[in-house]
Formats: sequence, C-alpha cells, structure tokens
Amino acid sequence: MIINIDIPDKVRVYLETEVMAGAYSSIGEYFLDLVQQDQKRKAQAKLEALLLEGINSEGQDVTPEYWQNLRSTVLGESSQETPSDA
Repeated sequence: MIINIDIPDKVRVYLETEVMAGAYSSIGEYFLDLVQQDQKRKAQAKLEALLLEGINSEGQDVTPEYWQNLRSTVLGESSQETPSDA
C-alpha cells in the first residue's frame, strides 16, 4: 500500500537525518517502526489493564477440583471425566 502524507520541513529533515545515520533504510521503514511500536504499547497497556483487573478481583478458592477442571479445560477434555477415566 502506498500512503502519501504531508509533513512539515522540520520533520522531513529529521526523518532524512535518521535514514542517513543508518537508523532506518527508508522513511517508510521509520513509519512502519512507529506503527509497530504503537501496537506493542497498546498491547502492553491492555495486558496491564487485564492484570490489574485480575489482581483487584475477588478470585476463587483453589481446590483439587479447581485444578482438575483447569486441567480438563486446557487439555480439551470433558469436565465429566474423573481422574480414574484419564
């Protein structure tokens, strides 16, 4: 995809300096890196929000049944199976 954008001269000079310094092979690569950094930042923020939600939740008791249900869910087994069926 080709995207055309107008940028101020100061920004253009900065971008050209970054490319000439070898930080990037092209201005397009610079913008692609910015987008990737933004995606990582948003994913990190989402992860942090989910972790805080988990920390602030009431939680549940961890019992042998909890572990069995978790194991069954992860392994894709029916929760109706007993340990002797596995």
